[in-house]
Amino acid sequence: MIRLVLFLLLFLGIQSIPIAQSIMPVILPERARAEVVDEILEDRIEHLLPELMRREGIDMWILISREYNEDPVMKTMLPSTWLSARRRTIMVFYDPGADQPIEKLAIARYSVGRLLQGSWDVDVYPDQWEALIRTITDKDPQKIGLNYSKDFGLADGLVHTEYETFYNLLPDKYRDRITSAEPLAISWLETRTPRELEIFDMICKIGHTILQEGLSEATIHPGITTTDDVVWGLRQRVTDLGLDTWFHPTVDIQRYDPENFDHLRTFSKQPEQRIIRHGDLLHVDFGITYLRLNSDQQQHFYVLKPGESDVPEFLNLAFEKGNRLQDILVEQFAPGRTGNQILLAALDQAKKEGINASIYTHPIGVHGHAAGPTIGMWDQQQGVKGTGDYPMYKNTAYSIELNAASEIKEWGKVIRIMLEEDGYFDGEKFYFLDGRQDKILTIPRK
Repeated sequence: MIRLVLFLLLFLGIQSIPIAQSIMPVILPERARAEVVDEILEDRIEHLLPELMRREGIDMWILISREYNEDPVMKTMLPSTWLSARRRTIMVFYDPGADQPIEKLAIARYSVGRLLQGSWDVDVYPDQWEALIRTITDKDPQKIGLNYSKDFGLADGLVHTEYETFYNLLPDKYRDRITSAEPLAISWLETRTPRELEIFDMICKIGHTILQEGLSEATIHPGITTTDDVVWGLRQRVTDLGLDTWFHPTVDIQRYDPENFDHLRTFSKQPEQRIIRHGDLLHVDFGITYLRLNSDQQQHFYVLKPGESDVPEFLNLAFEKGNRLQDILVEQFAPGRTGNQILLAALDQAKKEGINASIYTHPIGVHGHAAGPTIGMWDQQQGVKGTGDYPMYKNTAYSIELNAASEIKEWGKVIRIMLEEDGYFDGEKFYFLDGRQDKILTIPRK
């Protein structure tokens, strides 16, 4: 009980104990957030969607979902005041060609936001499906995109029942025009607009600031505080700020002891809570959701021993390998290259430079593990079939997640520098959103 009370006092002291460079950026109230979300969504539908539909050659995209069982793509198209679909919601986007604006229809009893006007007249078409079919026959599309996909779960949102009903009611002449909308769905999810970039950097800064607070002398008392204390402290801080986490954070320890560190702990083998001690190298994995975008960050912190003033040099050298591995990976980014090509080229270069590397990088955006090219998985370092074969496009964001292993003679063991920072690829160059960790931070700060 004493330990818990002390921890709570320490954690609550975050707001009164200054930590260098950890001033919390402004976080908008709910109403202002809604305005930003709707503004961005309308900009994406008006300007990005026509470009993507024409790039993928789909002139009619149909999304169908029932309440509480939403297509992942449809959820990104709902206005801020819609927390779910209503009854059955059907969205239709039609490109009439000749550089005309795309038509945006909701075959539903309600308009969906300001852009998708409800077009189901129940007096004319009492059945919703009949109204949809009539829309199709009136527009006569040449390629009808539906959200089904073998490789990408996020593009596979049309459930069997809805597909079966739609297909059986569709006139025969249109059945051969059905195609998977996978490339369109993925490009919609992965492409970041200039307006989104204006806020994405700040979202990553908020995440970094929470980490600065949560792994500091304001929250950690060596010999008393446990890794679980820090984890739940991070969760509580996020809740108090009115934000969300999209996964449960983890905090783990590497230290001078006979125990071999297994980086799989950060995924599925996390031991029970451990007491943080002087001389520990702490690793945290943490991400937030704000304004419908996500962050995903992994950083390292060293708990100074009495009399120490800085991180031991052998740990700094190991960390430098992690930063170099980040550089090696993003140097391979190029439009048209697949995730697997990027992965294998980066691992080959790392091997040439003597870095014991593992790469498991993923796109990030409206989802944490988002749509786009998979660049390795921790258990698939030879390439990932399907999602790893997807090519890289410009204007996309990635969570650069990887680790570099180093033999530490002073500890008599191998340690892993596990880093993750979010960044953006504009088609020519890559940069980290709000920068990246370039050195191990001390507890207490020096």
